[in-house]
Amino acid sequence: MRYFDPHIHMISRTTDDYEHMRDAGIVGVIEPAFWQGQARTHLGTFIDYFDALIGWERFRASQFGIHHFCTMGLNPKEANDPELAEEVLAILPRYLQKEGVVAVGEIGYDDITAQEHHVLCCQLEMAKTHGLPVLIHTPHRDKIGGTKRTIEAIREVGMTESMVVIDHLNELTLPLVMETDCWRGHSVYPNTKMSESRMVALLTEYGTEKMIVNSAADWGKSDPLKVPKTGNKMREAGFSDADITQVLFNNPIDFFAQSGRISKEEVNRPIKVDQTQLWQENSALRGQSPVIER
Repeated sequence: MRYFDPHIHMISRTTDDYEHMRDAGIVGVIEPAFWQGQARTHLGTFIDYFDALIGWERFRASQFGIHHFCTMGLNPKEANDPELAEEVLAILPRYLQKEGVVAVGEIGYDDITAQEHHVLCCQLEMAKTHGLPVLIHTPHRDKIGGTKRTIEAIREVGMTESMVVIDHLNELTLPLVMETDCWRGHSVYPNTKMSESRMVALLTEYGTEKMIVNSAADWGKSDPLKVPKTGNKMREAGFSDADITQVLFNNPIDFFAQSGRISKEEVNRPIKVDQTQLWQENSALRGQSPVIER
C-alpha cells in the first residue's frame, strides 16, 4: 500500500522519521509553510525558511526515497504584524512560481482579526492570479466561527471552491464544508485534533469523496505515521484497499494536481536513493553509511 501525506512539517522532523515513513509506505509529502513556534521578526528569516522548503528539505526527503512538495504562504499566526506581513506578501509571488510549490498555504485565521482577514484575502487573490489551489488552516479556537468566516472569505474573493481544501476539520465543522464545493481536510494528531477512529467514523458517515487525511506532524507531540495508521483503521473497519488508496493517496494528489506541478504518475515513480549526493556541499547524513540503490 502506498500513502501520501499532504500536510506534514518535515523541517521539524528527523532522519529517523523519514526512514520510518518510507518503511510504512509513505512515498510523498506536502510541507506547508507554517509558524515555527516563535514569531519571525524580520523578512530575511521568512526568505531563509521559504528557501529551505524548496531546497534543502526537498533534497533531504529525496535522500530517503520520498517525493517532497510544499505550499507557500504567510500563516495567520504571524499575520498580525502589519508591516512585516506586507513585506512577506510582497515576496510571495516569486516563490509561488517555483518548482515543487503546489499551492498557497497554509493560510486562514487564528484569532480571526481584521488584519488576518486582509492577509487571507490577499493570498486568495494571489492563488487566483497564479492558478494555484489553496490550503486553508482553520483556527484552534472558535473553530465553528472560524470555519464559517473562512467560507465567507473564499466567496468574498471569488475563489473557485473546488480549488480550496479547508483543513483541520472535525465532527462539528465538516458538515459546514460539506455544503460547499471545497475539499475536506482532516489532521490526525494526538490529543488536540482527530484520532484514527474518529476519522474512520467520519469516512463511514460521509463517504470518501473529496476527503483528505494528513498527520500535520510538526515540532509538537505528533506522529508522522498517522496516515498509514489511519489506513490500518480503515481496513479494520471494512474499507477496501481501493477505498484506502482513494482517500490516502489519490484524493490529496488529485486536489493538488490542479497546480499542474504534481501527478500520481510522478509520485508513483520510485526515487533511486544515492546518499553520497550533496546539497550545497552538505550531506543529509550524520555518521550513517550512505545507501546507494542501484
